[in-house]
Amino acid sequence: MSSNLYVGNLPYEVSEEELRDLFSPHGEVVSAKVITDRETGRPRGFAFVEMSQDEEAQKAIQGLDGQDFKGRNLKVNLARPREDRGGGGGGRGRW
Repeated sequence: MSSNLYVGNLPYEVSEEELRDLFSPHGEVVSAKVITDRETGRPRGFAFVEMSQDEEAQKAIQGLDGQDFKGRNLKVNLARPREDRGGGGGGRGRW
């Protein structure tokens, strides 16, 4: 079963190809996605990397969390499921 990893504190100029290269020594990288700002299109300094096996994801966490990458100490851990933010609302509910 595959595991999704959160990768934080990335240099803003990192590419998805560089992420694949960084994680591939630890196992098969299914996908690498640098997260960008919706409005500006600029990278936000974090990404998600999907590894093909849970064991490979654990090896990547052990090998890369806290490691220097282009002058930044990476933060690598299992990604949490996306929270449901609910729909709309925000009013005070007066009837």
